[in-house]
Amino acid sequence: MSMFLDTAKIQVKAGNGGDGMVAFRREKYVPNGGPWGGDGGRGGNVVFVVDEGLRTLMDFRYNRHFKAQSGEKGMTKGMHGRGAEDLIVRVPQGTTVRDAETGKVLTDLVENGQEFIVARGGRGGRGNIRFATPKNPAPEISENGEPGQERELLLELKVLADVGLVGFPSVGKSTLLSVITAAKPKIGAYHFTTIVPNLGMVRTHSGESFAVADLPGLIEGASQGVGLGTQFLRHIERTRVILHVIDMSASEGRDPYEDYLAINKELESYNLRLMERPQIIVANKMDMPESAENLKVFKEKLAANYDEFAELPQIFPISSLTKQGLATLLDATAELLDKTPEFLLYDESEMEEEAYYGFDEEAPAFEISRDDDATWVLSGDKLEKLFNMTNFDRDEAVMKFARQLRGMGVDEALRARGAKDGDLVRIGKFEFEFVD
Repeated sequence: MSMFLDTAKIQVKAGNGGDGMVAFRREKYVPNGGPWGGDGGRGGNVVFVVDEGLRTLMDFRYNRHFKAQSGEKGMTKGMHGRGAEDLIVRVPQGTTVRDAETGKVLTDLVENGQEFIVARGGRGGRGNIRFATPKNPAPEISENGEPGQERELLLELKVLADVGLVGFPSVGKSTLLSVITAAKPKIGAYHFTTIVPNLGMVRTHSGESFAVADLPGLIEGASQGVGLGTQFLRHIERTRVILHVIDMSASEGRDPYEDYLAINKELESYNLRLMERPQIIVANKMDMPESAENLKVFKEKLAANYDEFAELPQIFPISSLTKQGLATLLDATAELLDKTPEFLLYDESEMEEEAYYGFDEEAPAFEISRDDDATWVLSGDKLEKLFNMTNFDRDEAVMKFARQLRGMGVDEALRARGAKDGDLVRIGKFEFEFVD
């Protein structure tokens, strides 16, 4: 089994806030001591941190659930509960994080040590010391902690490389990577020898250096899932320059120019923006018979079918086996990289707006529906948060929740929908009777 994994779906749950406490001073010689219950502590966040030592999402293959600790409950003597520590989850460089429900990109983690909070912990509930007023100096009210954020995430790894090697299987991409870098990819005389991306660092004679990724061979239909192409085409997206490797010897009976057109078609079909990357054509296997003649025909076809106002891509004849022409190719690649800017992977429509963990003022505070058993069902983020933070073990807290519902207009809305005295109303799994 390959130890390379570049996609994963996980669930994260931030910690709940600690519950506030109801307590009173009962010390000797302290008359009318009053409330003394402290607030609960903050729940822990779930934080992704980039670790440059990781190269795959294999750690998420079996461990798919990440839950931060909840905050400590409030204590007597007005003491606050301790906040929980954040849960640190380490991810490799080049990890894109999406919300599984909306498909929006939350963040693109590319810098070593970069951090991003993917789920925020709930705040602690208030103790009864917070609810004391001149009218009610000894309240028996406290809040439960706010629930931590919970979400399902899609992780997608796109390797960090300046240059990507693309081409049909067995055109010599792995051999080329092995001679220009210290990488040791698997090399064999059969298709799809490379089944995972391989990375290597190149250093030119002039001292320039850049990262090269050798990607599994593409075939026609790769963008629709044929072969291994669709699984690894994503790794080309971060590259700034594409080296299009072509078997100029036509050793497998294919036309080199048709190969060139077919691969570009797959890149364009997968992501039109890949065609914005500058390409260098690498005419490989020039040590083989008929390669020189095939290269001459290739150049003629390329010139004949290219827009006369467009600049023809550079072509470098090389032989990975004899190392012919490699120095010139690497110098030209380094020069092209110097003048090629980074490409923006995601536009604004794909990115989720900066996370806002409060309530949308324009969104309705609650919604009313009716279940099959004729029970009225109340839902809505604001209403459900108030419900979750209410301590129903305390009569005063229950009465406070009832006043909050009335203030939100729930009573009037239920009457307008036809609710009558004695009808059942449900919030989550909690049911109560409507009193008109």
